[in-house]
Amino acid sequence: MTERGVGELGGKRALVTGAASGIGEAVARELAARGASVVVADLDGDGAARVADEIGGEPWTVDLADLDALVAHPVEADILVNNAGIQTVSPIEDFDPARFRMMIDLMVTAPFLLARAVLPGMYRAGWGRVVNVSSVHGLRASAFKSAYVTAKHGLEGLSKVIALEGAPHGVTSNCVNPGYVRTALVEKQIADQARVHGIPESEVVETVMLTENAIKRLLEPEEVADLVAWFCGPTARMVTGTSYVMDGGWTAR
Repeated sequence: MTERGVGELGGKRALVTGAASGIGEAVARELAARGASVVVADLDGDGAARVADEIGGEPWTVDLADLDALVAHPVEADILVNNAGIQTVSPIEDFDPARFRMMIDLMVTAPFLLARAVLPGMYRAGWGRVVNVSSVHGLRASAFKSAYVTAKHGLEGLSKVIALEGAPHGVTSNCVNPGYVRTALVEKQIADQARVHGIPESEVVETVMLTENAIKRLLEPEEVADLVAWFCGPTARMVTGTSYVMDGGWTAR
């Protein structure tokens, strides 16, 4: 691992949400390996503390869906990675409206509030990176995922507006759009997908999750983290307002 403060991201402070596990943890580790000082933000305080301790970062136990508390908390970062997210698989007619609102708050409003908090400092520095971990579902829809698809489409729009407003100030904003990644979030969907599709759990990955993929495997969190880190590095200075798909050919169809 690169010593903190040394490397292409040396001297940069990164905030990664949902960083106690899965993609967020992989991103936090990769940014730290490239020299950044990383704030590991997650609802799971113990998990955030574990990751922060292992990478020499700073834990932040936070409920991103508590918008009033989020507005009141001072936030500074040179790099913002909006990664936190949850999934609910349900037909629209059975979808709990309160759950729908909470998912929008977590995956759209919270990224907006975090960007709103960190952009002034980025503008003053003349440098900043916002990377939004979206999804192939930010570009395509799937049945039974109304809140998640809506949220990711909203995050795509927010990312593009940040890109346009940030460009004169040296700030870039991009989306990373993975397909299914080998994480707890995906594993927890298997039973729900089996239920709504009326198939055995053993068939879910192949017949539901990977049915549109040309490359028939799940992504690994470290693969997503590598792309996120590239967006933050010196060779991506002209890349902004994009949605970079990592979906094994899903959207090529």
